[in-house]
Amino acid sequence: MNVHPLPPSALKGEGMTSQRARDRLATKLKEEGIRDQRVIDVIRNTPRHHFIDQALHSRAYENTALPIGHGQTISQPWVVARMTEALLEFGVPQKVLEIGTGSGYQAVVLAQVVPQVYTVERIEELLRQARRRFRQLGLTNIRSRHDDGKLGWPDEAPFDAIILTAAGDAIPHAVLDQLSPTGVLVAPVGSPSNQMLIRMRGDGQGDFIQEELAAVSFVPLLGGIG
Repeated sequence: MNVHPLPPSALKGEGMTSQRARDRLATKLKEEGIRDQRVIDVIRNTPRHHFIDQALHSRAYENTALPIGHGQTISQPWVVARMTEALLEFGVPQKVLEIGTGSGYQAVVLAQVVPQVYTVERIEELLRQARRRFRQLGLTNIRSRHDDGKLGWPDEAPFDAIILTAAGDAIPHAVLDQLSPTGVLVAPVGSPSNQMLIRMRGDGQGDFIQEELAAVSFVPLLGGIG
């Protein structure tokens, strides 16, 4: 059961954006190894076509990344599902920080299964569009900020979980420092041609247990604001 379900009006769609198209995507995610039924249900019920240009609506429920402008993309649904599942595996975090709001899709998925999402975006126009979508979907448990994502959101730290939606050579120290001692962080790490999705779990003693989850391809993690 969703913590914050979307209103029925958000689930409307026709043709390639219909519930049938979303059901096919949910089935594909299961076939490709997503096991957490909470995540599958949220992906099924989230109107991904709201997060992309109308010209791409026919592709909204394909399991592929799509452009959203400003050199950014909306992530492949499998990747969103896997990252969300990885955050939830050891329990539902109460407070999650997302670095890289982008279209807002990952934040909306998270906001349906965790109590509070904090999301930071460096590109002001993308954040403006994402905020409008949050309002349209009636989600009041997302807080957003226009800032350099490499700085995290120190005023609200610590976080039970942190998710990065862009890849750097390493996790920024300022972000890692904002993770609670027993928190979970999921992020792509590596060069554009060799990225790995990793999960880091705090052991409560200041060290981290690190796992490799899957090979992925994300846009680069950049500093500054635009």
